[in-house]
Amino acid sequence: MGTGTTAPLQPGPLTGFTVGVTATRRREELVALLQRRGARVVEAPTMRIMPLGDDTALRQATERCLTAPLDYVIATTGVGWRGWMSAADGWGLGGGLAEACQGAVVLTRGPKATGAVRASGLHEAYSPGSEANDELLAWLLARDVRGRRIAVQEHGMPLDGFSAALRERGAEVIAVPVYRWGPPEDPEAVRRLVELTVRRELHCLTFTSAPAIDALLATADALDRRAEVLAALRDDVLAVCVGPLCARPLREAGVEAVWPERGRLGALVRTLAEALPARGRRELVSGSLHVALQGGAVFLDGEPVGLPPVLAALLRALADKPGRVVSRAELLRRVWPATRADEHAVDAAVARLRAALGPHAALVRTVPKRGYLLAVTL
Repeated sequence: MGTGTTAPLQPGPLTGFTVGVTATRRREELVALLQRRGARVVEAPTMRIMPLGDDTALRQATERCLTAPLDYVIATTGVGWRGWMSAADGWGLGGGLAEACQGAVVLTRGPKATGAVRASGLHEAYSPGSEANDELLAWLLARDVRGRRIAVQEHGMPLDGFSAALRERGAEVIAVPVYRWGPPEDPEAVRRLVELTVRRELHCLTFTSAPAIDALLATADALDRRAEVLAALRDDVLAVCVGPLCARPLREAGVEAVWPERGRLGALVRTLAEALPARGRRELVSGSLHVALQGGAVFLDGEPVGLPPVLAALLRALADKPGRVVSRAELLRRVWPATRADEHAVDAAVARLRAALGPHAALVRTVPKRGYLLAVTL
C-alpha cells in the first residue's frame, strides 16, 4: 500500500470510498456523478469502441438490407442503432433504410435500444424485460422464421450463436456490425486497476457491460492474478453493474454483484451510494466525540479527513477491537501482510495517523510493551 497524504474532504455519501470505473461510453458522466457524491474515482476503461462508420462490412450489410423487404429488425444497443442510422444517412441510404425498417417488425434489447428506435420514428413490437439476447431469440424461435429476412444490429462483438440458431430454422440473417470492442487505449491503467483490486485499495468496481468484465478478467489472467481479483470481489471490493445481463460473467465466476432495477447510470450510482456505506461504514464514540470510519476517511463529529491506504487500514485494524489493545505483531499482519515491514513501520504509521487526527490524536493510545488501542466504544 502506498502512503500518500492526508487531506480534508467534502462530506458526501461516498466520501472516503475509492471507485474503479471500467466504462468506455459515457465514462465522463459516470465519473462526474460519483465525484459529486464524494467518491475518489480511478478511471481505467477496459476496452475501446472501434467504430465502423466507414467500413465496407457495415455498408455492405446496409445495402443487403435494401435488396428485399425485411421481416424483422433487431436493435441491440442505443449507440449502435444511432451509429447505423447515421452511417446510412452519410451514404445516402438513410431514407431507404428507414423505409425498410418501417415495413419490418422491430425488436429491441432493453430501454436504451428502445429509446434510440423511437427517436428514429419507429416503434418496437417486443423488448424483453431482462434485456437479454436469449429472451429475444426465444421470442423469435417461437415463430416460424423460415424464409424470413432478419437484420441483427450487433453490439461490440459478433452474435454468432444468436444468428446461427435463426439460420438453423431457415431464416436469412443479415449481421450489421456497427462497432467492435477493441483492446484498451491504456493497458497500463487496466493493469493498475487489477493491482488496486488485489490490494483492496478499491472499495468498488463499476461495470456497464459484460465485455468490460471479460476484458478486466483477461488482463488479470495475463498477470496471473485472476484468482486474487475474484477473491477480492467476493470479499472486500463491491461489484456494481448496470443490470443483471452485465453482471452475468461475475455471477458465473461466483461473485455476487448488485445492480439497480433500471439500467441507467443515475440508478447505478444511487445503488452504489446506498450499498457501499451500508457495508463499509462503522460508527463509534469517544466520550462526546462521534467517530465514523468510511472507506479511506474518518469522520470526526461529521468532519471528514481523508487517509492514505496504510493509515486507513491501520485505523480499521484498531477499530475492529475498540478500546482493546492490538499488538504491533497483529497490526503488521493486518496492515502489511505481504511486505517485510517491521515494528518500526507500525510506530511510524501510528505517528502519521495521530498527525492526521489533529486535535483528536489522543484517540490512538500507546500501551507500553503491548501495542496500541483506539479509545472508542461501539
